[in-house]
Amino acid sequence: MEQLIPGLPNDVARDCLFRVPYNYLSDAAYVCKVWNQEIEHPDFLRLRKATGRSQAIVVMAQARVNPNPGRPTMPEFKLSVFEPKTSSWEELPLFPGFCKGLLPRFCQVVGVGSDLVVMGGLDPCTWEVSNSVFIFNFVSATWRSGADMPGVKRSFFGCASGDDNRTVFVVGGHDNKKNALRSAMAYDVAKNKWNVMADMEKEHDECKAIFYRGKLHVIGGYQTERQGQFERSAETFDPVTSKWDKVKEDFLPANVSPKSCVAGHDGKLYMSSESHVVVCDGATWQAVSEVPADVGSATTWQDKLLVTGSGELQTAYILDLYSYSWTKLEMPEEYRGHVYSSCNLDI
Repeated sequence: MEQLIPGLPNDVARDCLFRVPYNYLSDAAYVCKVWNQEIEHPDFLRLRKATGRSQAIVVMAQARVNPNPGRPTMPEFKLSVFEPKTSSWEELPLFPGFCKGLLPRFCQVVGVGSDLVVMGGLDPCTWEVSNSVFIFNFVSATWRSGADMPGVKRSFFGCASGDDNRTVFVVGGHDNKKNALRSAMAYDVAKNKWNVMADMEKEHDECKAIFYRGKLHVIGGYQTERQGQFERSAETFDPVTSKWDKVKEDFLPANVSPKSCVAGHDGKLYMSSESHVVVCDGATWQAVSEVPADVGSATTWQDKLLVTGSGELQTAYILDLYSYSWTKLEMPEEYRGHVYSSCNLDI
């Protein structure tokens, strides 16, 4: 086998490549053919993670407002990437096919392996509901188009990635006539193929989808005739049996938007309820810490919870899930803006 770095054993050279920062992997892959083959091999990221060299990143779909505009302007939707270990920020280049180079408004983002999947939203030029799917690969630093979401065009749906690191589940939301939806479907990112799932028992508009303890959880939301009145119920889907379990009517601690509900790496659920972060380890919710600001979005990675405020030029805080202590996150001014969707990846 050709040496990765002349004069070094390949296991030592491979460890050097594992140390390349995630945002330079694509550059490293262009150095030579043998590096390209190594970095783009399916085992590379798995081994990088196994040796403790992977990097956790948080991707946010933000509505950013120019802090010093010459005249009033509309917020621009863009993708921000936060790397917690170094507290660094960068803007992700957008897909060339996006209208005016802008992200679809109110789109959903979800991480699947080394891919960022961007789904739906409103076309920034026409404001029409989009069923588009775009995928950014962090290893090659390239975009590709995915197969459009089938069925009716939906907005404010829930989506989550499965444990298999290749599937994205899309559930609920509402159609163009504001009818809440019961339908659900699954997208295989590797095969670029959609599969229609059995309908849920209830309609779930503005719900939260979480893959938790081996099952897809569809949490909260509301039905058509109760628009804006969030319910406490949840439904779970078992990918093994391809069946929905019985509705849990009192799953949430209160009738609130489930947007901040997230699954921690410790096997617990966390969410912001009124002025506290509450945690669920099974059937009951318990308050563990006061929230330092109004929460608009939440994301977990490792033993941390990142919450962002609900305003346009908001602040952000990180909660240590062991000590339940808060640290204020210094956000560069150009990266402030309301977060509509966020996810974490381990690259």
